[in-house]
Amino acid sequence: MKLVSKHIILKTEALSIGYKSKKSQTIVASNINIELFKGELVGLIGANGIGKSTLLRTLSKVQPDLNGTILVHNKNVAQYNSTELAKTLSLVLTEQIVSKNLSVFELVALGRQPYTNWVGNLTKNDINIVNQSINQTNIEELKHKRCFELSDGQLQKVMIARALAQDTDLIILDEPTTHLDVYHKTSILKLLQKMTKDSKKTILFSSHEIDLTIQLCDKLIIMTDGKVLIDTPENHIKQGNFNSLFPKDLITFNKTTKTFKIKK
Repeated sequence: MKLVSKHIILKTEALSIGYKSKKSQTIVASNINIELFKGELVGLIGANGIGKSTLLRTLSKVQPDLNGTILVHNKNVAQYNSTELAKTLSLVLTEQIVSKNLSVFELVALGRQPYTNWVGNLTKNDINIVNQSINQTNIEELKHKRCFELSDGQLQKVMIARALAQDTDLIILDEPTTHLDVYHKTSILKLLQKMTKDSKKTILFSSHEIDLTIQLCDKLIIMTDGKVLIDTPENHIKQGNFNSLFPKDLITFNKTTKTFKIKK
């Protein structure tokens, strides 16, 4: 797929991720070197427990890195204060929202917190951005509903609208299609693809829907036990990188159909 721009939004250099305590550290992945450009949809794939969520949480400064550098707009992420980072990067994690008693409009409006005054009052511009985000995610009919009334798919769209209202160049989502059926998985990923094209935002998301990410993403990050690779889906296919995702005695990747098959 064609790249929209060569402007680098996020870059890592020799990044190591994992967990550390006073006595030891556990390395999940190391020597991670990736670049995300403006207007790209980038999928992060890998087996369960490989460290996808750890990588996303590290990139967004939710947890510290073990080594290396993370640059957002060519500035070390460690140098951002919380408000600055919230105006640059928005994050949608898998955790449940605090209160489902909020209306859809109220939840989406939380995306404006980095810009509101200390009282949290919304300006006319804030309200316009919230309404625009609701329109872009096609949830106008849900605007006045309470979040507890929504289906999982509807709620996921609301969370994406909140991230859109935050008006950041980079949006990171951890498993945005979890617990959704095939139709709603496709709907969410097509929405993300449309957002990158319409708003030129860079979107990075983790997913187990590998067949869909191959079809929709500009780039894919593949995490395995040995390394982290980033490239276009086409180049991953040519280089045979999908073959390293699963044990070959059970699942194989068909280059022609671009799908995984259970080995008979």
